[in-house]
Amino acid sequence: MADRSTIFALSSGRPPAAIAVVRISGRRARLALEQLTGRVPAPRQAALVRVREPASGEAIDEALALWFPAPASETGEDVAELQLHGGHAVVAGVLKALSAVEDCRMAEPGEFTRRAFENGKLDLTAVEGLGDLIAAETAAQRRQAFRQLKGLIGERAEAWRRRLIEALALVEARIDFSDEADVPEDLIKPAAKIAAGLRDEIAAALVDGGRGERLRDGLVVAIAGPPNAGKSTLLNRLARREAAIVSPFAGTTRDVIEVHLELDGYPMTVLDTAGIRESAEPVEQEGVRRARARAAEADLVLWVTDVSVAGRAGAQVPQVKSAAPQWLVENKIDLLEERTRQRSIATSRRRPKKDESKFVFSISAERGEGLDGLFSALAEFAKDYFAVGEATVVTRARHRRALEETAAALSRSLAESDAPTPREELIAEELRQAAWALGRLIGRVDVEDVLDKIFRDFCIGK
Repeated sequence: MADRSTIFALSSGRPPAAIAVVRISGRRARLALEQLTGRVPAPRQAALVRVREPASGEAIDEALALWFPAPASETGEDVAELQLHGGHAVVAGVLKALSAVEDCRMAEPGEFTRRAFENGKLDLTAVEGLGDLIAAETAAQRRQAFRQLKGLIGERAEAWRRRLIEALALVEARIDFSDEADVPEDLIKPAAKIAAGLRDEIAAALVDGGRGERLRDGLVVAIAGPPNAGKSTLLNRLARREAAIVSPFAGTTRDVIEVHLELDGYPMTVLDTAGIRESAEPVEQEGVRRARARAAEADLVLWVTDVSVAGRAGAQVPQVKSAAPQWLVENKIDLLEERTRQRSIATSRRRPKKDESKFVFSISAERGEGLDGLFSALAEFAKDYFAVGEATVVTRARHRRALEETAAALSRSLAESDAPTPREELIAEELRQAAWALGRLIGRVDVEDVLDKIFRDFCIGK
């Protein structure tokens, strides 16, 4: 960054709080600490200090001070930290005092982490993992983000890049030193062997159905079905609040209602859609169109029907086109005669996993009967769905694009290697393109176009 001012910020929660942590990073961090406390503690050892306003000498607070000289610090620069009492006036006084120190200014959002990235403390995938860790709302999201922060993606990508460079060195040695007697004539085959192994490994990493990316956003479950089947009541049961309006009149839900929730540690987005039927009313027609579209994009469709109504032609058959499993939810069993109701509960079942689209549940969303079985099935579905996603190296669309570009370049280099007369210069160029794509993944080359977006989403002080 062109601006190398010393930065400071409140890195803990908003006051009032028991403790407030103010962090300082940059070449004047030592000077700032000396001016406010009169001393600099031994590196990485906490010391009790009195924090004063530099100009007047007035005491602001007693605090713990820590000192982390470069490069052994979180940002790679000199870093100081003050652990203060977390009152509004204390924090405001310390921030005001720091702003009076020459060449010190308030940090921008994510600026501490950006300096850590620029100083080689974190690669770009670890930065993204840190952002995901801060934003994680479920245990599964936390686990995935922590693995990414600790190098699940970055270390593997760096290992791949080193092997790519090894293959590229073989090809370039053949190009640059073809006249030397001690350089083997056939260096293309060992280079192609490395490239083929890399391509297969990257292709395997990409075959996860996008579940790593989906884990960040949540499994999408669409509640669909004919009007007045109890879809909104089921949504409210899942959300444990009145998220959707419930009415006995058909066509109450016109637009798609989204509710984000956690089910057994997994993120889930549940969609309540308009009742699907033929209608001459333009607004309802649009609602039905949106319902079909969102259900088609969902990971699971719950087709809800009203079992208390007889003679509903085709009501038991899901009427949305979706590649995702579609479970039949027979609702309103509380309106059946007692004997029939008990029989429905007894026969409510899930079919074998090999045929998930045939799962059938009999419930009363109004009274809560049969919901435990449905909710348990949803939790099991989420667990199975994310079993691959939690271990994947691909957690963002950016990662997928970079790896796809790498694999494509490797495939082109292998195709040229297999040609009757391989052109070594083209093989080398494709290997360079593959290495460049991997470099972009971890932030080693030309990543300015993604940096601003990533760091803009961080909070100030991080």
